[in-house]
Amino acid sequence: MVTFDSLRRDDRSPARGWRAMLRRFRFYLPTGLYVRSLLIIIIPMVLLQSVVAALFMERHWQMVTQRLSAAVTRDIAAVIQIIETYPQDTDYSEITRIARDQLNLQISIEPDGDLPTPRTKPFFSILDGILSDELSDQIKRPFWIDTLGDSNLVEVRIKLEDKILRVLARRSSTYASNTHIFIVWMVGASLVLIGISILFLRGQIRPILALANAAESFGKGQKADNFHPRGADEVRRAGLAFILMRERIERQLEQRTAMLTGVSHDLRTILTRFKLQLALAGENPDLHGLNDDVNDMQSMLEAYMAFARSEVEEDVGDMKLSDLFARVEADFELHEGKEITYAIEGDDEISVRPNAFTRLVTNLASNARRYANTLDINAKHSAKWLTITFDDDGPGIPEKNREDVFKPFFRLDEARNLDASGTGLGLAIARDIARSHGGNVTLGDSPLGGLRATVRLPA
Repeated sequence: MVTFDSLRRDDRSPARGWRAMLRRFRFYLPTGLYVRSLLIIIIPMVLLQSVVAALFMERHWQMVTQRLSAAVTRDIAAVIQIIETYPQDTDYSEITRIARDQLNLQISIEPDGDLPTPRTKPFFSILDGILSDELSDQIKRPFWIDTLGDSNLVEVRIKLEDKILRVLARRSSTYASNTHIFIVWMVGASLVLIGISILFLRGQIRPILALANAAESFGKGQKADNFHPRGADEVRRAGLAFILMRERIERQLEQRTAMLTGVSHDLRTILTRFKLQLALAGENPDLHGLNDDVNDMQSMLEAYMAFARSEVEEDVGDMKLSDLFARVEADFELHEGKEITYAIEGDDEISVRPNAFTRLVTNLASNARRYANTLDINAKHSAKWLTITFDDDGPGIPEKNREDVFKPFFRLDEARNLDASGTGLGLAIARDIARSHGGNVTLGDSPLGGLRATVRLPA
């Protein structure tokens, strides 16, 4: 049974086919603005030249060649008429002189015989085909032509009643031989224009690349003070908009830092008074719980301040992964029953914000140390990416909760038996630092049976 929905699906099938074809076609297209701009200039120019060249070849080249070949054929026909109509001297010297001086033809009369075997016509020879057609139409006698021998001459042999007329004509008299000059000039001018276009496009693309690099550096938390808007008006407007946006973000971060610093100072003052009052109260079993709450409040306040504190002010510097992992290994040695191994593939030296990156690694390593007994760290530093994996043998985290654990103060007691010292900010701080470097932190299953944390940053 044919329904309306089935008909509608059938109507949409050609459109889906076209969309799929366009998607496959776009897959092979370049993605860079510079290359695409060049193609926008070069492809129409090539198409225009191809059309012009085709029309020129079809109309001008063939037409001129046909007229020249027809003129030479008429001269040959006139020579044949003179030979057959008027008496000649025995060696045909007079008709040879007339043909040479007046018609620019070199002729000779040879004894009767057979014409040579016809040569294979070249596929792209316009002269061979046009000259053969003119000889057949005007002279209507058996003939043989050679357009491939001497590059400057064209040989024609015509069988008469009792003799063979051999004619040598200049190729320039039968063929539009200077046509290539037009093509050379056309291609040469196009190459010059393409070269100028490339230089111009490079100058126009460079400000866009500078804007992209500045935005990328700002996204990684790096300073880009040397960026200045340049180029076309639209690019300048985009650059100015980026600078204003960056200033607003930096001003907002400064205001947040100042506000949090004030809040921290006020809260720490209150907590200090609490501690002092509890100390003056002496040993009282009823106050032990209150002491623990005050300590928890202070640790949570410090952890929150560390999470909310901006890292933009720290400059990018070089550090060695081996030194950082050695410090993590030394921390593991202080805890009995904890083991750690690490391996580095590629360049040991990296360019990051040292303090922030150290905190990123130590947070992930401490998280594994707290819940697992074994930690395996593998770092791979390639030309484009720095990838560090932390594999432990702990209880792991269910897949449905792996994004929730990056939320501030989120506690997952069922999966990772959280102790009293935890605040639920370790993974949140780690991801915040990774994203400030332009990367990310993701969680997965570890080959050791626990949790795998993967840090991926642009190199």
